[in-house]
Amino acid sequence: MIIRVRSPEGMHRVEVGLNDTLRILLEKLAPLMRAPTADAIVLTRDARGQEILAEFECSLVSLGLKHGDMVFANVAASARPSAEPNESNNTAVGTTQAPRESAMRVQQDAVDCELEHESGLIPRPRDTMCTHGARAMCEYCLPIEPYDAAYLEEHNIKHMSFQAYLRKVLSDHKIRGDISGAVPANFALPLEEPEYGVRPKCPGAHAPWPAGICSKCQPSAVTLQRQPFRMVDNVEFASRSVVDTLLEFWRVSRCQRFGLMYGRYEVSRDVPLGVKAVVEAVYEPSQGCEEDGVRVNVGPELDAEIARADAAAAACGMQLVGMVFTDLTPAAEPGKVLYRRHADSYFMTSLECRLAAYMQEQRPSACRWARAGRFGSKFVTCCVSGNADGGIDITAWQVSNSAQAMHRADLVVPSSVPSKMCVQEATATRYVPDVFYRYINEYKLSVTANAKPAFPIEYLLVTLTHGFPLEPHPAFRATEPFAVENRQHVHNVQTLGALKRHIVGALDSSERLALVLADFHLLVYMFGLDLLGAEEVAMIGRVVSEPMEAAQRAEELMAMSGWQTLVLMLREAADSELDPHGSVAAGSSAAGSSAAGSSATSSSAPAAVSEPWACRHCTFVNEGSATSCEMCALPQD
Repeated sequence: MIIRVRSPEGMHRVEVGLNDTLRILLEKLAPLMRAPTADAIVLTRDARGQEILAEFECSLVSLGLKHGDMVFANVAASARPSAEPNESNNTAVGTTQAPRESAMRVQQDAVDCELEHESGLIPRPRDTMCTHGARAMCEYCLPIEPYDAAYLEEHNIKHMSFQAYLRKVLSDHKIRGDISGAVPANFALPLEEPEYGVRPKCPGAHAPWPAGICSKCQPSAVTLQRQPFRMVDNVEFASRSVVDTLLEFWRVSRCQRFGLMYGRYEVSRDVPLGVKAVVEAVYEPSQGCEEDGVRVNVGPELDAEIARADAAAAACGMQLVGMVFTDLTPAAEPGKVLYRRHADSYFMTSLECRLAAYMQEQRPSACRWARAGRFGSKFVTCCVSGNADGGIDITAWQVSNSAQAMHRADLVVPSSVPSKMCVQEATATRYVPDVFYRYINEYKLSVTANAKPAFPIEYLLVTLTHGFPLEPHPAFRATEPFAVENRQHVHNVQTLGALKRHIVGALDSSERLALVLADFHLLVYMFGLDLLGAEEVAMIGRVVSEPMEAAQRAEELMAMSGWQTLVLMLREAADSELDPHGSVAAGSSAAGSSAAGSSATSSSAPAAVSEPWACRHCTFVNEGSATSCEMCALPQD
């Protein structure tokens, strides 16, 4: 039978047997009420607690309880956690101050700190309506705020910059101009990211989700709308070679390509208080290449590759700023590509939108004005596809904070229709609130529609501009580029032999060595060998980041012991030992024939078995058949 129990935690339905005692009922009820023991529960027949049930060893039937009866329960005051008044006050103060302290400790990006020192006011010239002197101002020539609606509409700025949006929010609290100072005392931090999941620590007196839920921890209905701001306003490629290197793979194989963009964030003067992502290089992780897409395994392997690329970028003063992928299909006309992404089809697929939300969620933007110490993300997404003229063009996007929140709460999933995003079905452990979006119908009226089962992904996108500098000054300026990573599909492999030909041939001139080292793919491969110390890595980073003093830094690098050891190892090792695949790695037919000849000779004669030997350079114990050290690649003799 079922006994209904009403407690401060809510209504419980406890299933018991006809011969079960009162103690068994209390033991089943204790975990539901989060009581320390069954004896701590006080069970009564009425809500006022006057008739207490205390016969623990008596059966429920003998106590007059039958199927469907209701009793009332509470935890005894002596069994509740004690709390002194001072302790509760300290806890309340600590809870209030925790968001402020965490926000004040965050390390913002340098570009945000730089923009906080600016007032953001937009100057206006003297108007024909002005009747004052040259040293005065009026309403017609007074500087306007960076979030002025008329200015944004006049200059066709669809999304204001994040710093302009921050000034608009702070203006409601009478904070204007330079905001680089300390946060005012007793000031509630105004920024908070949307949260569409069930509140994890609800103050309500009920069991945690999914066992219980109330109006305090239940998320409100979601109404999707266009985000008025964007975290990054422009994507600037340092040179055209950055994109051409990525397109070279498609031109050779006709397969799509995915890459991670590395660079830095700078101030953009095209929009008030704007931020631009300057892309200096594209790292191509391991991926499966197809003519209609790419397959990237998001997980530990990708994280390990990103960590190696991050280390090389950090040495040069750069960071991961976004991702880029190609979506190109040759047209019937030579030299043209199909125009697939447009207003009548889609701009970004739901699968790409989900990936962008995942990547942005992994790399939040630090903000001291946000309660959680983070707000949005500066991670951008670029797609290289065809345009209306049949040429190749780039589009840049971000997903909104609402898209990140929906991904974080596991509310959406990609659909088979590229332009639609599906809303997940609610389960026992997944709470899905009501999701709505507004659109203009055929009668030019604003209508609210239910987003289930699917809605257009345009409600989750934020468009960015892109371009190239008029006078490019790329940080990676190597004239003879090193092989790009993970391009075995087109017989382009990074080997120690290629590294030797790049490095050893440029040691006669510090200027030439500085030019050779200014290659991101070379640095990632060389740093991944773990042959250089922290001092050498830092010096190579200075060679890249200080172009005016690159030759001098290269001379200092050549004098370091770790660099000299690497050069010695490369010089003493033969090319055949450094290129395990001969013609594929070295790109030379002669090397390929030599490798083929040696393999034929070795296959015709029986292999001689010899004792293992220790390398005299690094003491690594190698197999007897090896002629060079597997660790340092130096010859045995």
